[in-house]
Amino acid sequence: MIELRYEKAVDPASAMQLHGGRGTARYLGGGTNLVDLMREEIEQPGLVVDVTGLSGDIRETDGGGLLIGAGVKNTALAEHRAVRARYPLLSRAILSGASGQIRNMATVGGNILQRTRCYYFYDDAARCNKRSPESGCDAIDGFNRIHAVLGTSPACVATHPSDMCVALVALDAVVHLQGASGARAIPLTDLHRLPDGHPEIETVLEPGELITAIEIPNLPFAARSTYRKVRDRASYAFALVSVAAALDVEHGIVRDARIGLGGVATKPWRARAAERAVVGKAATEANFRAAAEAELENASPLSGNGFKIELAKRTIVHTLGELA
Repeated sequence: MIELRYEKAVDPASAMQLHGGRGTARYLGGGTNLVDLMREEIEQPGLVVDVTGLSGDIRETDGGGLLIGAGVKNTALAEHRAVRARYPLLSRAILSGASGQIRNMATVGGNILQRTRCYYFYDDAARCNKRSPESGCDAIDGFNRIHAVLGTSPACVATHPSDMCVALVALDAVVHLQGASGARAIPLTDLHRLPDGHPEIETVLEPGELITAIEIPNLPFAARSTYRKVRDRASYAFALVSVAAALDVEHGIVRDARIGLGGVATKPWRARAAERAVVGKAATEANFRAAAEAELENASPLSGNGFKIELAKRTIVHTLGELA
């Protein structure tokens, strides 16, 4: 049994006070990832601060976007009327992830901060730099079919598992944080770090800093959007490749585009090269293929996952073609 202390926060200030920035403290949302990690003894916190009662609202911002509390359950977000109407790619991404029971428990903040599902990360007999810094990475020369081809380093090739985050990075979402230094807001694209030489440091969060909300800006053409997930089985499986996309097309020309990729990168991946390649061009399969080629140009396959590069290109083309 893991000996720990449990405290329930009543507001963000009390949550941060209880946490205190201690390395042995963890915030607990729905527990759908943290409890798994504790069960596998990957996480062994001495203090768990329950934040499930905080930030549970979804409201419209003055600019016409949405402000989503970090404690909002995934199911509630996916079913929200404004999300379904104005950001369908987000609703579809959430419904593509996990089971109904997990979505009913998992929170938005916890989903964003979930850790990788790499086999070697969960196997304490394997070398894993995320779990034990500077120990090595057995995935690089091991069974790496599910691993990343973008944003990798010699220290880590693990993918970020979230479906929701792929949609959020495509939507220019902003993360609102509260910490010892006060409140700040950063783009979600900047929250997760590339592994480089320190894959154990996964985000730019300061010790004890708490996610309080996610803001999605007003993006009218996001009503024409979708999420496509390619996986080994139809339910409860992580993406081999996923594409979140919104497309603004007028008279056959792409005026604007937002594209996010999942299952292929070490963080939720904003496909900016593909966006630049497609904007201003005719909405044709050939141009969509050129955009996909531009995005995957610098992909680095391993022995078992090279198929992801072509699969990602085809999924981008199919998804953009569907929207066009």
